[in-house]
Amino acid sequence: MNLSTLRAQAEARLREAGVDTPDLDARYLLEHALTLIRTDFVTKAEQTIPDADAARALALVERRAAREPVGRILGHREFWTIDLALNPDTLEPRPDTETVVEAVLAAIPDRRANLKLIDFGTGTGCILLALLSELPNATGLGVDLSPLAVEAAAGNAERNGLAARARFQTGDWAKGIEDRFDIVVSNPPYIPSADIATLEPEVREHDPLRALDGGPDGLEPYRILAAELPRLLVPGGLAAFEVGQGQAEDVAALVEAQGLGETAILCDLGGVKRCVRARKGP
Repeated sequence: MNLSTLRAQAEARLREAGVDTPDLDARYLLEHALTLIRTDFVTKAEQTIPDADAARALALVERRAAREPVGRILGHREFWTIDLALNPDTLEPRPDTETVVEAVLAAIPDRRANLKLIDFGTGTGCILLALLSELPNATGLGVDLSPLAVEAAAGNAERNGLAARARFQTGDWAKGIEDRFDIVVSNPPYIPSADIATLEPEVREHDPLRALDGGPDGLEPYRILAAELPRLLVPGGLAAFEVGQGQAEDVAALVEAQGLGETAILCDLGGVKRCVRARKGP
């Protein structure tokens, strides 16, 4: 078959499987399997694809039809302006999380300042590394309970030319952290335990459970982190947390109870209240 027919077949299979973006996902998978670029679908549309190559591409399509995320199939995912490798102990970074990056950058008056950042539950390192890519004189520490996640994040720092300003370590939230920071960020587990079974299969079956489960009400990690903010932040320091749908006001109350102010709730592109940002007083 030619490339045009193969693409149409891939799209039809994903559409039949109920995938939200069958055209986009098919393109990504075929690009990966056949070492193509986007314009090849126009300039090489009539080019014959060898049977073995077509079979390899369609095998990836079947994995997506079974609701394995594209990022898991490809082994990496773009986030902000960087590219991040994944492993089984990391969440797949999602565009919603870029709201945290935007919230922090909007609150920094001087992006060239010598800032110290810490990211709890760092996973792939996506939030920390995205911020470091925009803050040329900042340094950062990423903490995660999973050694495999720490390994992925360190590799991603190297992959994106940020290893000189980023370090990563295993840890249980802020236990053992004695330094103080200008910026504290986190995308912690926030799904209520009972809701995990209702999640889309892309999340439920492929993201690590401990990166999803936020306890009975989904707020347990925020209680832990909020209590640490007074000692972790320098005067005037900033905290920004990703939150789940319907959690923003509760998380804002938790950080305000610790004496933080200038609280802001920011929405993602879908209009969901996705980030709580607050500042420690001078």
